[in-house]
Amino acid sequence: MVVCGDDGLAHRLAAELRGVYGEQVTLIVPPSERGVRTPVVGRARATTAALLDRVVNATVNRAAGGADSSATAATAVNGGERVVEAAEATEVALAEAGVERAAALALVYDDDETNIRAALTARRLNPRLRLVLRLYNRRLGQHIEELLDQAAALAAGDGTTDGTGSGFDASTTVLSDADTAAPALAATAVTGTSKVVQTDGLMLRAVERPAPEPGQEADPGLATLALLSTAGSDPADGSERDGDSGPRLLPDAATVRAATGRGTVVLEQVAYSGPSSPPARGSVVPPFASLFSRRLRWSLAGLVACVVALAVALSVVTQMHPLSAFYLTLLDLFAIDDPAIGASLGRQILQLLSGLVGLLLLPVLLAAVLEALGTFRTTSGLRKPPRGLGGHVVLLGLGKIGTRVLIRLRELHIPVVCVESDPEARGLAVARRLRVPVVLGDVTQEGVLEAAKIHRATALLSVTSADTTNLEAALYARSVRPELRVVLRLYDDDFATAVYRTLRAAHPLATTRSRSVSHLAAPAFAGAMMGRQILGAIPVERRVLLFAAVQVGSHPQLAGRTVAEAFRAGAWRVLALDTARGAHEDARRSGLVWDLPDTYVLRDSDRVVLAATRRGMAELLGRRRRERTGA
Repeated sequence: MVVCGDDGLAHRLAAELRGVYGEQVTLIVPPSERGVRTPVVGRARATTAALLDRVVNATVNRAAGGADSSATAATAVNGGERVVEAAEATEVALAEAGVERAAALALVYDDDETNIRAALTARRLNPRLRLVLRLYNRRLGQHIEELLDQAAALAAGDGTTDGTGSGFDASTTVLSDADTAAPALAATAVTGTSKVVQTDGLMLRAVERPAPEPGQEADPGLATLALLSTAGSDPADGSERDGDSGPRLLPDAATVRAATGRGTVVLEQVAYSGPSSPPARGSVVPPFASLFSRRLRWSLAGLVACVVALAVALSVVTQMHPLSAFYLTLLDLFAIDDPAIGASLGRQILQLLSGLVGLLLLPVLLAAVLEALGTFRTTSGLRKPPRGLGGHVVLLGLGKIGTRVLIRLRELHIPVVCVESDPEARGLAVARRLRVPVVLGDVTQEGVLEAAKIHRATALLSVTSADTTNLEAALYARSVRPELRVVLRLYDDDFATAVYRTLRAAHPLATTRSRSVSHLAAPAFAGAMMGRQILGAIPVERRVLLFAAVQVGSHPQLAGRTVAEAFRAGAWRVLALDTARGAHEDARRSGLVWDLPDTYVLRDSDRVVLAATRRGMAELLGRRRRERTGA
């Protein structure tokens, strides 16, 4: 496996492939990575820093030995693991990493153009290579995926094998770390303990439930995914323990019944009928109700009521037809009718009152015109938080991650107020289109969170790229509102553990959650490199459960077995049968059958949705030994 990147996702992905799947990994990093501290990722501790030191020494030794100074890549090897130092994934660097012999290549640079350029080069060097690209632009990603798949098919031809008698997988998968992490971040901010996975209109929600009372039986929902840590353990611990105190993922029914005093994480299916794109309220043309303020609308309604009352009174006094009376009232209102000389006293009084109402109408009409013009003028600008706003989510940071989280929250019709310090941030255009209030300013300065109405908010979601900024904002927000639900984007597991312990001790009644984008995205990227479709990842404390759609015939652990026999506690569990294709196409209109009996026999043609731990997924989807030794 070859991983190319310039940020923390590359390090976490390499550690995931080595520690979970047991793969040999070559990591291509730029020279600037020498000064970057690598993340701590649980038991799979990254050894990249030591390898990078070897890269530096190799470069120095090469220069001292008279090597060509124009070399673009330096390599270090440690126990079969290799690190190649190169500014970009050029043809020379990819050749140095052995991409011609690799099974899969992940391009996770932060720049889309860099990933696309490297993918085109890698596909030319090895048409059989499985490619995984990190692209933020979804539409461009679809076109690139089709282009690279077509290039692989034309270069290799249909039915070509890899020399071992089995077909190779030269597929191209385009993923986005922002899209992978956004559902979990948004769900955590909204509900505090719920996590969601969404794909093709399907929404799954993992809900934490407290320990049942003695004598009560816990509701398993669709499936029991995990037993939570006991009260004495630390949910923020990044270890992979499966002991009695730590979380137990995918327990069997006997373990769930025997567990006392422990909460559970159960799976629920949520019907989601919202739009897949931002709501219509985000259009350029504002809705009619937003053109005028509430006070102006009440003023217009009062004037209309006065006109109607005057018309009715004129019809009663003069015995005139109601339509004629209404017409004369409008003429009097706009001072168009002749004076009622010689008419009855009642008619003269009503004419005077109509003229008075007409005078009152002029400033109201002028105010309406000015407000409408101002509304159209500020449609392309940023909105300010309205007065009286409450029950909203304060979102800090409108970068790549924050933008996706904002779209996700608005799809769920959740009120949001954004805070951003960079006036050129990419998410400001999205906030302007969705007409979401934005406060421009440094969140660490006094008054910025107050302007976002933090004292009336229900949650704070801090997803800036700086851990210290996220922590400082959370601490300040807690000083304003101690019971506020706080969700932090924290990069390092050890730092997240220390933060969680401190905030939980200081505010035991408030909800605090820490999430790492690379921690949430790395399992999906690793699963794609193994050639399987990962639907999403749900965090359980600081561990991760993966959801994947797999073909039964490709896995002897599933084929020919019943649902009960295919279940392996702590590893994987079949959740649903996908009827979108195959013999069960007409079984359910939704395409997924959740109530599979334990006696149902899985056939080779079936396609199932399953939940698995990272190590269970590695065992279930691991490549054949002869392919690994052949590489």
